[in-house]
Amino acid sequence: MLEKEEIFSKVLRAGRRTYFFDVRATKADDYYITITESKKFTEEDGSFHFKKHKIYLYKEDFAAFAEILDDMTAYVLNHKGEEVISERHQRDFKKEYVTEKVVSDDMPKASSFTDIDFDDI
Repeated sequence: MLEKEEIFSKVLRAGRRTYFFDVRATKADDYYITITESKKFTEEDGSFHFKKHKIYLYKEDFAAFAEILDDMTAYVLNHKGEEVISERHQRDFKKEYVTEKVVSDDMPKASSFTDIDFDDI
């Protein structure tokens, strides 16, 4: 399928991802939408490449697509709110670990420790 030039476009930059929303024309001069996700990957040597994924959305699917997208976004926001809670996106995220207290017979008991006051030093 050959794509014609964009009729109308918008871009959403989101970190390493960029989303391109384009209105294009079919051979019959009807319109459809393409949504392209482009994600930047950096190699160890500093070079980079992009991976792209594209969705073609035709007019007959607009209403159903919009309805499901609205339902899905509302579900996520109602259940998790708008705050990003992903570990990758929080600079001050500290993972909480559950630790088991292990007591061994060869470990000194709390009663065998001597209390030291700083005046004693």
